Amino acid sequence: MTAGLACGSAAAQPPAVRPPAAAPNSPAAASVSATQAITDARPSPDGSALTTAASGSPRALTVTVHSAAMNSPIRLEVLPAPDPSRPAPTMYLLNGIDGGADGNWINRTDTAQFFADKQVNVVVPFGGASSYFTDWRADDPVLGRQRWTTFLTGELPPIIDSGFGGNGTNAIIGISMAGTSVFQLALAAPGLYRAIGSYSGCARTSDPAGQLIVDAVVGGGRGNTVNMWGPPTDPAWAANDPYLHADRLRGTAIYVSTGTGIPGPLDTLDGPGIRSSPAKLADQILVGGALETGAVRCTRELRTRLTELAIPATLDMRPTGTHSWGYWQEDLHRSWPVFAQALGV
Repeated sequence: MTAGLACGSAAAQPPAVRPPAAAPNSPAAASVSATQAITDARPSPDGSALTTAASGSPRALTVTVHSAAMNSPIRLEVLPAPDPSRPAPTMYLLNGIDGGADGNWINRTDTAQFFADKQVNVVVPFGGASSYFTDWRADDPVLGRQRWTTFLTGELPPIIDSGFGGNGTNAIIGISMAGTSVFQLALAAPGLYRAIGSYSGCARTSDPAGQLIVDAVVGGGRGNTVNMWGPPTDPAWAANDPYLHADRLRGTAIYVSTGTGIPGPLDTLDGPGIRSSPAKLADQILVGGALETGAVRCTRELRTRLTELAIPATLDMRPTGTHSWGYWQEDLHRSWPVFAQALGV
């Protein structure tokens, strides 16, 4: 594993030992944790700071962090580690193309329950729809100012570490669009993440097929990729292509998963999130199937690339399954041993 941290997270002081809190699932525990987070979180030198924290869904705190780079408040859902008296690593979970507005790790999976007995802080950022969670070169007329790499790798980690007793060890997982971003973020901040997970993503972004995917994702939010990485011939496209720079991922634990787009065991009327709706099932099979077909193509290319470079990685390529939350919840469970080992829990 890569040692050391980058972009400011290593500079955080050792977290103070806190007294044991109430039972993690109780409202009292959430209130205490919110108060502690506001009290303990140290602002960054650039002015980024935790501004609000309050009890949210069970076990979660709804937190607002002001990003100096974007001059904007960013909402986070944080699942604090169950024992506040012991420092804990942090797992970042990135949402997909809609930034969590229509479906996210908290309301579409069992993330809260899954991590309830694990000594890990879990952080789910909201926002960044169609942004690829990267730093854009120019403000977009529709999507505005996007400086997500700066926020996620520089501004946020020290605030989380100080506010929630983080020990400076991190991992990150992303689905769909964010399945590309996790590679880009790891390349931008070497050593920040001990492990990265990409579920149904596409690492290759600068070849013609990759550019079409990126254009579709950004264009889906009415953004313009010229404001992100310039015109298609701009060197920034290649500079931000994890496939081309996969050699720099050596030493980071990598987990990649995908289905094939062929309907699987969760693509049924009683499957997760379908609620017996034929319309929802048809959308998951048709649209989700097409999206996963593209994801598996990208994953096969990445597998070849990593093999050529002799970079170890765990690739879980299911024979069936669509682009949908039920499979990503399974991916989280199946990949956990890789992350647990990397995080030391």
